[in-house]
Amino acid sequence: MSLMNENLSGQMLLAMPGIGDPRFDRSVVYIFEHGPEGAMGFVVNQPAEDVTLNDILESLDLPISDNGDRMKAYLGGPVETGRGFVLHTSDYTASTTSLGNNHRIALTATLEIMEVLGKHGAPDRSLLFLGYAGWDAGQLDAELHENAWLACEADLDLIFSIDPEKKYPAAMARIGIDLGKLSADQGQA
Repeated sequence: MSLMNENLSGQMLLAMPGIGDPRFDRSVVYIFEHGPEGAMGFVVNQPAEDVTLNDILESLDLPISDNGDRMKAYLGGPVETGRGFVLHTSDYTASTTSLGNNHRIALTATLEIMEVLGKHGAPDRSLLFLGYAGWDAGQLDAELHENAWLACEADLDLIFSIDPEKKYPAAMARIGIDLGKLSADQGQA
């Protein structure tokens, strides 16, 4: 089955060895939106160094959360890195929440969600991101054609529960790939 021109919203992308962009080395990206205008996703396995929810709340002059030091921020991608995004289960919604393609995952990027995180009424599962990964029209399709990415079904545990350093090998294992046998060399058929 070809992935070309397939809508990958709600799927995971796994960076192939030798992707050629160190920002995406061994990355697992949840594709929130993919269409004719381009794609938007979040790297779910790259925690930001020493940045927590409380750091972000403090920078926004918002009250600090009791659980805020335990919630780490992730580097969602190289686009709009100064902006916060929260990818979460759809049990929480606000007027500005966007539901993903599979309706189990939502995206909110407001001050309200920052205040709600770590408190009663917060989403059951969530990840806080600084920035996102973005592709222009046709760019992601071209990268898939160049074998820069593998696609697999999204899984809530893979996105929200597994330790960040275990997500890449776990995702590869899910699609039957042994990392020890994967080469960065590309061949031609």
